[in-house]
Amino acid sequence: MARGSECALRPAVPADVSRICAFGDAHIRPHYAPLIGDEAADAQVRDWWSPTQIGAAVSAGLVVVAESGHRVVGVAQRGRHGADHVIYKLYVDPGFRSEGLGPRLIDALIEQLPSDASRVCVEHFAGNVRAGAFYEREGFTVERVEPSVAGDPALDVVWRTRPLAGGGRT
Repeated sequence: MARGSECALRPAVPADVSRICAFGDAHIRPHYAPLIGDEAADAQVRDWWSPTQIGAAVSAGLVVVAESGHRVVGVAQRGRHGADHVIYKLYVDPGFRSEGLGPRLIDALIEQLPSDASRVCVEHFAGNVRAGAFYEREGFTVERVEPSVAGDPALDVVWRTRPLAGGGRT
């Protein structure tokens, strides 16, 4: 059995905020810097992994964590963009990748959606080719690409959608 299948998934609680932020500090910058550059990677951590941002999302019930022992090894966060339900964070510790944890995190977020949700969206940087391939395998198709305000094609935002059979529950 793969380690990823042995991880416990659960909704995040306020006591998890510091551990989620530490996960972001450890994994987000090293992941993004080679893809989108140091400055943009630093902005990702600063803007999206701060205690204020993570705390608000956890308090709203939008974050799921994967744990191995007492260690956070995966984080997923959902939200809204207009009428759309969106997965805004989906990160797995590199030591736990390719073991089925990413799809389990997606399923955990989808289970939280209203039963009448007809689709879920995800967005990622165009420079994150690995994420694009993962989302393709998980049934997400490209809907649109928003050009970067900085003019850097690696920072273009790719929006993908996946229909939900029979509403939000798969």
